[in-house]
This record gives sequence, C-alpha cells and structure tokens, in this order.
Amino acid sequence: MTSVLVTGGAGFLGSNLAERLLAEGFHVRIYRRATSDLRAVAGLPVEHIVGDILDRDAIARAVRGCDTVFHAAAIVSHNARDRAIVQEVNVTGTRNVVEGCLEGGVRRLVHISSVAAAGTPKNGEIANEETPFDWEGPPGYKLSKYQAEKEVAKGISRGLDAVMVNPSVIVGERDIHFHGGQLIRAARRGLLLFCVPGGMNVVYVGDVVRGTIEAARRGKTGERYLLCGENLTHREIFARTARIVGGIPPVIQLPLPLLHAAARTTEALCNFLHVTPWLTEDLVANAGAVNWFSSEKAIRELGYTITPFDQTIMAAFRWYRKNGLL
Repeated sequence: MTSVLVTGGAGFLGSNLAERLLAEGFHVRIYRRATSDLRAVAGLPVEHIVGDILDRDAIARAVRGCDTVFHAAAIVSHNARDRAIVQEVNVTGTRNVVEGCLEGGVRRLVHISSVAAAGTPKNGEIANEETPFDWEGPPGYKLSKYQAEKEVAKGISRGLDAVMVNPSVIVGERDIHFHGGQLIRAARRGLLLFCVPGGMNVVYVGDVVRGTIEAARRGKTGERYLLCGENLTHREIFARTARIVGGIPPVIQLPLPLLHAAARTTEALCNFLHVTPWLTEDLVANAGAVNWFSSEKAIRELGYTITPFDQTIMAAFRWYRKNGLL
C-alpha cells in the first residue's frame, strides 16, 4: 500500500482516515464533490479529485494509479424524503466504486459499511459479523448499507480483493456536521433530559481509522469486521456525556408510543417548513432495542483496540471547543 484513494475524503471519517494515512507516509488522494465543505481537511496535504460518486468515468480517473481504495462516501439520513438519494448514493455509488476498482486494477478495496448492515441483537445477545440481517423497518439507510455490501460481494465474486468494516456510532474530532457529535451538542445544551429504553454502541473515530487501515493490511478477502466501542444503555450514555460536557443528565424515560408520535409530528412539521428534521420515524424505528455489538473478530485478526467511552466523549468535546463549534 503506497498510493491510496479515499472516497468521501472531505467527510467526518474520510478526513480522519486521510490524516492518519498521511502521517504513515502514504500519498493520499481524496474524491469529493465540488460542493463539499472542506473545513475537515483544511491544512491536510492531500490530492483533491472532484467528482460525483454516481459518475463512473470520474471514479475511473480517480482510482487510476492507486493501489488501495477506502470507500467512505455515503449519505447518512433517516428522513423519509431522502430515501431515493440515500439508495442511489449508498448502493449505486458503491457499485460504481467496485467497477472502477475492477477496471483500474486496484489491489485492495476497503468498503466502510456500518453496523446498520449487521443483524439486530435478540434477547439480550450481542451481535457479531455472523448475526443474520433481519431488518423489517422502513427501506432507508439500514437497508441501503446492507445492499451496498452485496455490491461489494459481487465484485469479490469477479476477482476483486475487498474487505469490509462496520463501525457503530462514531464520535470524535473533525465531525463538523455533528453526526455522532450531536450527542455532545445536545448534552451541552441541556437537551438530554429524556431517554428511551435500550442501548447502543459508541466508538471513537481514531479506533475506527486504525481498524480500517489494519483491515487494508491484514483483513481477509471477503470478510467483514465490526469496529465498535463500549456497549451502554441510552441512559448511561446520556448521563455520562452530560457529566463530561457540563450538561443535565436524563430525568425521564419516554414511553415508546410517545416517542413515535413525536417523531411523526416532528418530521411532518419540519418537512412542511423545508428544514431538516432532528427526529424522524426512520430514526426511531428501532428505538427501545439493545443494539450492542462485539468487536472480538477485529481484536483477534486486526489487533483492534477500544478507547473507553468517557475518553471518546472528552476527545470530541475538546476538539469542538478548540475549534469554536460549541
């Protein structure tokens, strides 16, 4: 691995990945849209290739001369009105990257998927790479990530050397659009007074970056690796985040029917006003579930390590304050 391409390289994970690859001495090329916000890559000496993930000819040009491609480009949206573009970018875009790698003779593709494409834990279990995908909710983000993995599998069947990584909810530096960082912003503003049953897994972006690079080096062709952090209940996550950033811990656990009603109302009102809804039916479709995952395979085969939750939140919080975003 000497010359690499990072699709979605101006985004949260892509920019962190580019920074680490540069530090390790690689020539880094990022593929981004003309309209990309470049704050996350400001000051990074990367080569910029401007194009759309749906433009196969542009992707072919972008991969030329690269031995390794990290495919991080995706749309994360749980808004029903975005389902078509989510499907197009996440599935068709991945198909285009796979074709570009096959035609361009790329030695290895690392597809950055998500635990959204993994199976849902049942009966208090902790899911792993073998847990069957069984999503029966809306045909949105989760389904698109699962279908994107199928596009990678098709490429592997045609001779592509590819491996997949599946991060959980990522928190850390350079999250300028507050994806996982929304947790920190909400806590800082005192908006985590309510929580719901269940739990989730939060991972530090630095761990995901290191795990992704090791997947390129050591991952087995055709395998997927869950790159996750600590498994915690929603109440634990909200309370600990509030304590670290100086917010107010949750005091009320919302009944799920009330949460779903609030999501429907919020989404309808925000779409009417043409603003992005902060709460949607897709987002809460799996509310109340205990979405816990195991990274034992990545630990065993990639040397993956996990940063404690409190350190993860503190690292992101410090970065936000340093950069005037909180």
